[in-house]
Amino acid sequence: MEGMKGNIKVILKPNSSCNRIAGFDNEKKAYIIEVKAPAHENKANIELVKFLSKSIKKKVRILKGLKSREKILEISEK
Repeated sequence: MEGMKGNIKVILKPNSSCNRIAGFDNEKKAYIIEVKAPAHENKANIELVKFLSKSIKKKVRILKGLKSREKILEISEK
């Protein structure tokens, strides 16, 4: 994901033991990302954005899928 810009699809897995990029789903063309936060009161979405922003050192925001496990993220320069 390093050096990436544009839109990407992710599948979010909340309530995991750690924050990590767990793999890539070839069928859905999406990164699988696990976060520790629960899928309650937007906590998993906030954790996802913070984790990815810090990991890839880019600005990340959710374009689609705020209430879904499948999301479209926009990645841009900080």
